[in-house]
Amino acid sequence: MTLQEIRADQRLVNEIDWEMTPELAVSQYLEWGNGWDHLGRMVRTPEQEAYYFVVYSWDDGPVLHFLRRDTAGVDELAVIELPEELRQRFQDYWNGHKGLYGLTPEIEAWLKGELGVDTLTH
Repeated sequence: MTLQEIRADQRLVNEIDWEMTPELAVSQYLEWGNGWDHLGRMVRTPEQEAYYFVVYSWDDGPVLHFLRRDTAGVDELAVIELPEELRQRFQDYWNGHKGLYGLTPEIEAWLKGELGVDTLTH
């Protein structure tokens, strides 16, 4: 999928969990909410799913991955390049460390703008 395709699917945009992080996804979906850090958001049935973005910063620098996760696994729905200035600031934010991260506030704001999400309600 592209950002434009995601934006065109309002149902999908409304399903995006902006608070989901890689750590929270593991706690909720791989440990079925038994982790101490699930923040009261326990997965109660196998039918529950989450749509969320992560920043993958291995290989050629940070890129966005749009994921759908349930208790059976994870599906990668899109890989999205970040604008160069956001890539550089992300690397500065994490001191160049490589890994899998949640969104920074700056990337989240950019992404919501690209998807037409009203930041006052989300």
